[in-house]
Amino acid sequence: MSTLAPPAPTPSVLVSRPRYEGANIRTWIGFKHFMYLVEEAVLNWLRDQGHGAHALFHQHGLGTEIVDCSVQLPAVLEVDDEVRAEVVAGTGRRLRVQLSVSRGDQDVVVLRGHVTVALLPETDGPVHRPAPAALATWEAATLDAATGLRSELALPADADPASVLTPDGSGAFLWSWRAPYFYCHFSDRVQHSGYVRALEEVVDRFLADRGISVGRMLAERAWIPVVSRARVRLAEPAHMEETVHTVFTVDDVLREMMFSGRMDCWVHRGDRLVLVATATILHGYAISRGPDAGQLARLDPEVCAILTGDRP
Repeated sequence: MSTLAPPAPTPSVLVSRPRYEGANIRTWIGFKHFMYLVEEAVLNWLRDQGHGAHALFHQHGLGTEIVDCSVQLPAVLEVDDEVRAEVVAGTGRRLRVQLSVSRGDQDVVVLRGHVTVALLPETDGPVHRPAPAALATWEAATLDAATGLRSELALPADADPASVLTPDGSGAFLWSWRAPYFYCHFSDRVQHSGYVRALEEVVDRFLADRGISVGRMLAERAWIPVVSRARVRLAEPAHMEETVHTVFTVDDVLREMMFSGRMDCWVHRGDRLVLVATATILHGYAISRGPDAGQLARLDPEVCAILTGDRP
C-alpha cells in the first residue's frame, strides 16, 4: 500500500513591475530592485495568509521584519518587464521566492531566493498580543534572538573605529553614515532594505576609492557592474540616527570574471563595536554597448590587482 505525498503548498502570487529608479544603465534593472520586488512579494504572502504587516502591528503590536534575504539572479530584468513573484512557505520562518518574466513564448526565471522573517514586539505598538497561531514560530523577543548573529569588537579608549575595522594591510574600505529615519521601521531601527541600499552604495564608493569608479569604467571600457548573487542579514538593531560604520572587503576574484565581496556594518556602543548587519555579494562587469552588450567582461590582471588590494 503506497502512501501519497502531501500536496505541494500553493504559492502566493504577485504580479508587478520593477521601479524605474532601478534602470540606471540602459534599461537593465539593478540588483537592489530585484530585492525590493522580493520584499513586496513577502508582504503579499502575509496578506494572503490574512495577517498583513498593518494588522500585525495594530492588532498584535508586532513589527514585520525581513532578517535574512539570499538571492541568485540567473537572468536580466528589464524596466518594462511584468514580473510574476511566487512565494511558498519553507521551514521555520523561511519563505522561498521565485521571480519570473515572459521572454517571447517562454517563462524565464530571473531570481531564486530565500527569505527569513521575524515578528518583533514594538514599543510603539498600540496593543501587545501574541502572534497569530499560524505565525507563532515567527515571533521573537528581540532582533538578535531572531537572527542568532552576535559579534562585538573591543574599542580601546584612545582608538577610533577605523583603526579597529580597517587596520593597515587589511585592504578593507570603510564608509560611515548616519542612519536616517527613512531607512528605519517602526520609529526605531534600520530595516533590511536600508542595508540593501548600503550594500549598493558601499560597493560604488569602494570602486571609486580604488580608482575604478562606475563612471570611469563605463566611459573607458563600456563596463557596468552586474550582480549574480547577494545576501543581506540583520544581526542586532541599528537605531535611528546612530552612525553605522560599514566595511567592505573583496575576498576573491573568481575565474577572472567575478569578484566576491563582504559588507559588515557596526555601531559604536560604549567600549564596543557591535555588528548590526552583514552581507555578501558576487559582482562582475557586463559590457553595456556594442556588439557584445550584455556579455560578461573578463577582468584583466590590473583590475584584479586593484580589487584585491595587490597593486604594486
